[in-house]
Amino acid sequence: MNELLAIESDAARYRKCVGIYLLNADGKVWVGERRDSPGAWQMPQGGIDDGEEPLAAALRELEEEIGTANASLLAEAPDWLKYDLPDDLKKRVWKGRWNGQMQRWFAFRFLGVDSEIDVVGVETPEFDRWRWVPPEQLPKLIVAFKRPIYEAVVDVFSAVR
Repeated sequence: MNELLAIESDAARYRKCVGIYLLNADGKVWVGERRDSPGAWQMPQGGIDDGEEPLAAALRELEEEIGTANASLLAEAPDWLKYDLPDDLKKRVWKGRWNGQMQRWFAFRFLGVDSEIDVVGVETPEFDRWRWVPPEQLPKLIVAFKRPIYEAVVDVFSAVR
């Protein structure tokens, strides 16, 4: 996992962002199918704005991506995790500015009801549909280049249910 850990010197080459491991009462995790990549599922994630704290960014991203931030914090990953974009994506994504992302992950418990979640009614929809899945299924659903991050996140939050 050492190659996944980000250090401060990575900040110049990796976009800082947050990831959200959102659990329901049954211990399943929220995933959405990406609008721009049918068949590719992911947990909510997004960039940290200048001057924004990671926890505030996580709550903002929940609201922006799934339409609600009705959740309580359960845990924060102890380290930043990073991934590299494949070479063909590096040139297209973020105008080539970043090699990939360094992410701070948070586990939350969803406090609402499923009808509060509206992935298509948000200002800029990223997902077409969503579902709850057992944590161990997460790495199988994600695109290959992000799989090591998802494996690490499932491991980090394995005691959180």
